[in-house]
Amino acid sequence: MRAIEINSKTDKSGHLKLDYQLGKSEQNVRILILLDENTYPEEDEKFWLNSVAKSPSFNFLNEPEEDIYSLKDGEPLND
Repeated sequence: MRAIEINSKTDKSGHLKLDYQLGKSEQNVRILILLDENTYPEEDEKFWLNSVAKSPSFNFLNEPEEDIYSLKDGEPLND
């Protein structure tokens, strides 16, 4: 796997514009965006968490074979 880092900026409306030639056409790509935790407010974190929760990328977690734990597993936390 190869990582590509692209430095860019967002425009005034918050849209990210990329101008990068991959040299591949009509192929699926996966884009990772990492944000510095100190540069965005807590409301943005809620937005990202909500987006991830609704993403079809995690639909496999709803499959019965992924449900491997029960309430009987583990030990209670007594803080």
